[in-house]
Amino acid sequence: MGINDWPAGERPREKLLTLGASALSDAELLAIFLRVGVKGRSAVDLARDLLASFGGLRPLLEADRQRFCAEHGLGEAKYVQLQATLELSRRHLGSLLERDAALTSPTLVRRFLSAQLRHLPHEAFAALFLDNQHRVIRFEILAEGTLDGASIYPREVARRALAHNAGALIFAHNHPSGLAEPSQSDRRVTERLSEALGLFDIRVLDHFVVGDGEVISFVERGWL
Repeated sequence: MGINDWPAGERPREKLLTLGASALSDAELLAIFLRVGVKGRSAVDLARDLLASFGGLRPLLEADRQRFCAEHGLGEAKYVQLQATLELSRRHLGSLLERDAALTSPTLVRRFLSAQLRHLPHEAFAALFLDNQHRVIRFEILAEGTLDGASIYPREVARRALAHNAGALIFAHNHPSGLAEPSQSDRRVTERLSEALGLFDIRVLDHFVVGDGEVISFVERGWL
């Protein structure tokens, strides 16, 4: 029996329209994205199979092109569609953040930084450049790869801040291991950057470490 033969209240699209997207399961949301199933399997059945094969929604969403396209029922067209959808989501969060002062939207800042950095397979060190009212000017990734204290150059960070006429910054970097706990090196780098930027009257408001489902704030730890 196909999805069109299901009771209206159980069909993913009708359920979303009636109850909202948050009421749907991962499989139901994925089924709407897939639109159609494969021979002998509805879109919901296919979605469940895919979630089982990838080990959950996040591994599916973050799969590389080769892994994603290798699954039956997917392919390059779906991969392109998914990447566009994910990028739209990241840009939407960025546009929401630009409307408010960053310090009045700490939850949104966390969501934005997590969306930008959590999926990366390598380490990345980034900054939110803010004006004097703590409104977002720009988000930039400043360094990528295997990061340590020697990889982050205070002079270069200060140059970028001055180029944006920033009055304050929020730093963030990810831990691909999934463990968000900051290291001693993370703390030393933050201290060096704070001292260097302080010479130009530019404040470091916070440093977030993005892990797997957790974002740790230096301010909340009492380190800034």
